[in-house]
Amino acid sequence: MNNLTHETKLTLLYITVAFLFSVAVRMIWFYQFGDYEPFHHNGQFMINTNDGYYWAEGARDILSGVSQANDRSPITTAASQLTALFAFILPFSFESVILFMPVFLSSLIVIPIILIARSIKNLEMGFVAALLASIAWSYYNRTMIGYYDTDMLNIVLPVFLLWSIIWAIRTNEDKYLLITAIDILIYRWWYPQSYSLEFSFFALILLYALVWDRKNIYNYKLLAIMMLAMVGLEGYIRVILVFGVFYIYKQKELDKYIYYILAASIALFFISGGFNPIWGKLKSYVFKDAVTVGKEGMELHFYSVMQTVREAGHIPFEIFANRISGHVVTFVASVVGFIYLAYRHKIMLFGVPLIGLGFLAYVGGLRFTIYAVPVLAFGVAFLITEAARFMPTKRLKFLAITALTLAVLYPNITHVQEYRVPTVFNSNEVKVLEELRKIADREDYVVAWWDYGYPLRYYSDVKTLIDGGKHSGDVNFPVSFMLTNSQDVSAKMARLDVEYTEKKFKFIEENKEMIRDKNLTIFSNIEQMTKDYGFSDTNDFLLSLQTDIKLPEKSRDIYFYLPHRMIDIYPTVEIFSNINLMNGDMKKSSLFYATKMFQQKENIIMLGQGIEFDLQNKTVTSNKQSVPIKRFVQTSYDKSMKFSKDIQIANSLADITIIYMSSYNTFLVVDEKTYNSLYIQLMVLEEYDKALFKEVIMTPQAKVYRLKV
Repeated sequence: MNNLTHETKLTLLYITVAFLFSVAVRMIWFYQFGDYEPFHHNGQFMINTNDGYYWAEGARDILSGVSQANDRSPITTAASQLTALFAFILPFSFESVILFMPVFLSSLIVIPIILIARSIKNLEMGFVAALLASIAWSYYNRTMIGYYDTDMLNIVLPVFLLWSIIWAIRTNEDKYLLITAIDILIYRWWYPQSYSLEFSFFALILLYALVWDRKNIYNYKLLAIMMLAMVGLEGYIRVILVFGVFYIYKQKELDKYIYYILAASIALFFISGGFNPIWGKLKSYVFKDAVTVGKEGMELHFYSVMQTVREAGHIPFEIFANRISGHVVTFVASVVGFIYLAYRHKIMLFGVPLIGLGFLAYVGGLRFTIYAVPVLAFGVAFLITEAARFMPTKRLKFLAITALTLAVLYPNITHVQEYRVPTVFNSNEVKVLEELRKIADREDYVVAWWDYGYPLRYYSDVKTLIDGGKHSGDVNFPVSFMLTNSQDVSAKMARLDVEYTEKKFKFIEENKEMIRDKNLTIFSNIEQMTKDYGFSDTNDFLLSLQTDIKLPEKSRDIYFYLPHRMIDIYPTVEIFSNINLMNGDMKKSSLFYATKMFQQKENIIMLGQGIEFDLQNKTVTSNKQSVPIKRFVQTSYDKSMKFSKDIQIANSLADITIIYMSSYNTFLVVDEKTYNSLYIQLMVLEEYDKALFKEVIMTPQAKVYRLKV
């Protein structure tokens, strides 16, 4: 009894120290930018991830009790609900709650790590693994202070699930059957995409039961209750099923029906479509296509957003290793250590699904590395504690563990100190959005690229056409078209896309049963426009926007939000509409080059990448070929923030324009199509068609125009 008490006290001590360590490291960013006012709003730091504004919008609307149809506010999601609860019961501002939630929730990962280590009688290993896992590169990057996203529990919950599975298999105690099922229920509530990992754990336990422990009925009880927690039914139904079958388990005379319960649960899993999202997720991240094609109707071709998402791209081995363990050497030691650990304690093989999902990053994108962090941390921690066993005294053992632990922590802490990510927006940009909130109605739309969708909805309380969760190729095309084409056709497309979006909402709401029963296809807005205007070729419809076509009746106002920061992603924005929708062929990219890295020698301005601008002859040289420019434009703001521009025509027959944005210390090299695009004309040059647009908010950080048509 005394030994148990001592072990429990030591476990609590290790958990407390590891938790405080994790919190303290995450506060480094807070103190680095403590006095930097552009990162503050309402007396608190702003968050540093776009997606966070999605959950914040939902929590805000839960607390206010105000939300309208089709505003995409996530009031039913776990992250928003938990945030609203914390904001309601805690004596802190809403901004403080969303800023610090990742710090404390993500640090909970140390608890299951140390409890897992306790199951194999090696608390020191668990303590070292908890220290490393809690601040390892990828885990820190996605759970740092201000990174308010579901990742703050996305790894904590499956590691708790791993703990409950390990203890269930080791002890065969009934309570771990229920704990495991509850883990799955909570994990699915928090992160609906958890099904792939849950299914992997189920498959591994099934393999274990069939190969090594076939006659143990406890294993089949565990599998059945896990499967019932995983089926594709509403959460409350799964809760009823789980507690119902657990009640049956307590009646020992019913053990003879366990195999039937397992078979029924597996059948229910597939009947309820439980495997469909697993396959769909694999296809979206692993089997990526540049162009997606509609299966029915005109079979239009759209550019796939997965080709532009950095977290879904291939990564070099060094980055892969660093993100998991902090250093290539540590990573190799972690892999070797885990193999040795699994050899000594085969129960740790149940951590393989987490490693496997983490290793998927090598082909599926860097976001997955986070899953391998906690399990591989056990590997290097095991090597450290095993090496310390050879020390002749307790003092030397302690010093060895300390030194080796500091060695593996050092590159990760160094990374934390250097990882100085900015907030999503600066304070001046937020002021623009809050000013827009006073002007626009909640039913109005704001046209902007999807990167800015969530912050727009949070700060301006408006509707958007695309955002961080609604950005497939078919919805991105119209917005890309609006931002990168001339003002007249962009204005028409804006009115069309907004009205067709609302029309689609209404149709779906009024015909839910028919759509479900007949499995009707809801076509993209652009396809429906093409058909409604009497065209069989979408290219012909797009050309018709240059004529005086009849637009839908205006139902609400439309605003264009044009931030200066979009200059950095203009080529990416354009690519989504730079495609032949009928055959999928990509068109020639427009010329767009932006740089702040330039040098001037006499009349020559070297713009980098071999591009030179001759001020005297008004020519631009690239790859040793010189061509005349059409115009040279210089823009500036005076001390009172009044905008001015100077346009010098050089050669009216040329195609290239040089723009020097002096207040931003930026040069742009663009062709005529880009020069005439809505973004360049309205944001960079403030040259807008007064019959189509009206100035609303004009600042150097962002400009907002209202559409008149």
